[in-house]
Amino acid sequence: RKYAQAPSYAPASDDVLPEGDGAAPGKPRAQKPVRRRGSIDDKAISPRRYTIDIDAVEKVILEQEDTNGDFQITIEDTGPKVIKLPTTSSGGFRTFEVRGTYMLSNLLQEMALARDKGMSQMYIDEERLRENPVDRLSRMIRTSFWNGLVRCMDEQGIQAICADPKNSNPGAGPIIYVPHGDAPAYEYYTRVARDLSHLKIQVTKLPEDISPRYVNSINDKAGILSLAADVSYDANGRLVYQPLPFVVPGGRFNEQYGWDSYFEALGLLVDGRHQLAKNMVDNFVYEIKHYGKILNANRSYYLTRSQPPFLTDMILKVYEALPAASEADEARNLEWMRTSFDAAIAEYFDVWMSAPRLDSATGLSCYYTTGIGMPPETESTHFNHIIEPFAARLGIDVEEYKELYASEKINEPELDEFFVHDRAVRESGHDTSYRLERRCAHLATIDLNSLLYKYEVDIADTIDEYFGGSFVPSGGRRETTAAEWRARAEARRQSIDKYLWNEEKGMYFDYDVVLGEQSVYESVTAFWALWAGCATPAQAHRLVEVGCRKFEVAGGLVSGTEESRGKITLERPNRQWDYPFGWAPHQIMAWYGMYNYGFVDVARRFAYRWLYTVTRAFADFNGVVAEKLDVVNMTHRFEVEYGNVGVDFKMVPREGFGWMNASYQVGLTFLTSHMRRALGVLTEPDVFFQKSNWRTDGTASHSPVTTPMPVPVFVPEVGTPRFRAQSNALHNAQRVNAGVNSVEDLRTLSQRMAMAKDTSP
Repeated sequence: RKYAQAPSYAPASDDVLPEGDGAAPGKPRAQKPVRRRGSIDDKAISPRRYTIDIDAVEKVILEQEDTNGDFQITIEDTGPKVIKLPTTSSGGFRTFEVRGTYMLSNLLQEMALARDKGMSQMYIDEERLRENPVDRLSRMIRTSFWNGLVRCMDEQGIQAICADPKNSNPGAGPIIYVPHGDAPAYEYYTRVARDLSHLKIQVTKLPEDISPRYVNSINDKAGILSLAADVSYDANGRLVYQPLPFVVPGGRFNEQYGWDSYFEALGLLVDGRHQLAKNMVDNFVYEIKHYGKILNANRSYYLTRSQPPFLTDMILKVYEALPAASEADEARNLEWMRTSFDAAIAEYFDVWMSAPRLDSATGLSCYYTTGIGMPPETESTHFNHIIEPFAARLGIDVEEYKELYASEKINEPELDEFFVHDRAVRESGHDTSYRLERRCAHLATIDLNSLLYKYEVDIADTIDEYFGGSFVPSGGRRETTAAEWRARAEARRQSIDKYLWNEEKGMYFDYDVVLGEQSVYESVTAFWALWAGCATPAQAHRLVEVGCRKFEVAGGLVSGTEESRGKITLERPNRQWDYPFGWAPHQIMAWYGMYNYGFVDVARRFAYRWLYTVTRAFADFNGVVAEKLDVVNMTHRFEVEYGNVGVDFKMVPREGFGWMNASYQVGLTFLTSHMRRALGVLTEPDVFFQKSNWRTDGTASHSPVTTPMPVPVFVPEVGTPRFRAQSNALHNAQRVNAGVNSVEDLRTLSQRMAMAKDTSP
């Protein structure tokens, strides 16, 4: 409607005195501070709709309510938290008040989204401003945040990617690196560089042998690496090259990251975005084929570094979600799974079961990269405190020392050892933590070996269920059977029991393969054994009992215990993967792990704590969804290395953060309807558990008979106890037939099969 007169946007305080109020009728009242008011809203018969002039309302709300000038309306702002808006039904004559941090911040967000669409005026329902915060956040993730995190290396997407500061090369344009064996990619990006000549893009073909020394030589020429594409040719023989869209973590991270992608895929699948999740698997298969591993991310300086391996479970989750309306669809999906598992088998042998990552004495694997020198992705001064003593010995400044060290003109074994461990920490995904500092490359961690156990069981079960019990990998490897993979899984499980399980403490610990002893650091990644299914029921019961006491805090699961982290000082600052911080991957892995072993109530309890902390920040701080949380103090506001990605935005968040988005969507599938209602009104976890008679000692709150099972959309089945019983039974038969009588015999058999390259059975 058109206004009969211009509507008024003003603070909700009467600006004209009525008659008999000590002033002449109609005389303006002297300005007084606006005070907050109680619950005096008029009761509307039907939901109100407001007519908004975006420029006018935005100006008022920012001037009045954004008292700290950060373009957000949060509980830290000290404005009156109330504004009058004209209603649509009255043609702008009648106004009603919108009150409170949550409604005002939602109003600011909705106006920003409307402005993005080129609107200067908008209508908005009051129900949208009052929207249940759980429903609102879940809706924004599903309809907005995922879209904001999509990237694509096509001609349009390259222009955005090239704007990333990480692509800056002194005196030159951004660089796109293409694998030696991918001619279509080289042709396509050469054409893109020509068409976008103003960007001065360089297209560089990588050598066939990507050695650590070569990677070190291009560290000062950092660039983006090509990923998978749909490749075809038109009727005229012209290349049709369509790079696959993928999801990035967000913030400063504009590449496809390794283990982030697995958790992002879980969230995408919950929200029905199976094609994006499939694309990310296809990109990993491409990386294994052309770069030799799933990379930390598709940047040139990550060519020697991987990340925690989740590919087999990711493939299975995506496969379950793919449309299969016809036999042709089913055949196409099965071929896709065959190709994907073929890549996973290659990654298993070439990356995780080969030197330097495999420790032959224990049969376990470690994070260990082959890079040279300092990790170049860090800030220029990040390692200055490490370099200073070495520079002082030579009487030169730090910058000169770094240049000489990077060019390998200085040989310093002690410094080399430090960076071996530092790069391994980054490969682990847990950069950084006192759990891993200066020793990561020597640790057979419970998280990595749980993941590899899951690979072995997944491959065994998939070969049995889909490929008739045997599988012929590419690359000259001989035919392999499900029984062989069960032998590998059992060998690893027994090694995990021998080296990583501590019966006295009732927990899994990392094992130092050089010192020959367990680490004493208590890490929440001990729960990953439950996700993988490699714990016995007795171990699981003990681990849950002990782990709940150590890692369950007010706002979720904490990364490690305060005792393990140690005292924090100016010289020994906090690390972001230590106490008191909690991360989405740790939560998700624990939820599924608890569910796998029947600790349904514990999984729900963990999920409720985490989702409450996320929802509270979202409601109180203008829709923020941050990279990580302080789960002890239940806040996203803290000072720690690398900051907290996702908190710096103006007026409306447009991305959230990849695995945080996923944790929210996945976490909601674990809650009962009662829990979701409580979460929607921000009932604090301990209050909710007390009122609902939930136990918090690691045991079930209700009997299995009275507790309905949760309905997670994609609960992992392969590798869980249901499958493990079958796997162990078949494995025992294999042991008898193969004459295997000990763990050492199993390890010998597994290594012999891994090294075999003969194509004959």
